[in-house]
Amino acid sequence: MTTEPWVTAVDVAQHLGVAKDSVYRWRERKGLPAHRVGRLWKFQLSEVDDWVRAGGADEDKMTDSTRNQP
Repeated sequence: MTTEPWVTAVDVAQHLGVAKDSVYRWRERKGLPAHRVGRLWKFQLSEVDDWVRAGGADEDKMTDSTRNQP
């Protein structure tokens, strides 16, 4: 059984072709799947890909926590 490696926000940003800040913003505001390991956030690219395919990165989609922000 091969386990998927945990990657950093920089790796996710490169994988998706976006800025690292976007990755952290999506984690905080849009529910991008991430796991805290100590002080670090780690990601699995398969979870990130599933999230993107489900529309998680859509600009029109807002979570309840961001709906009322200016």
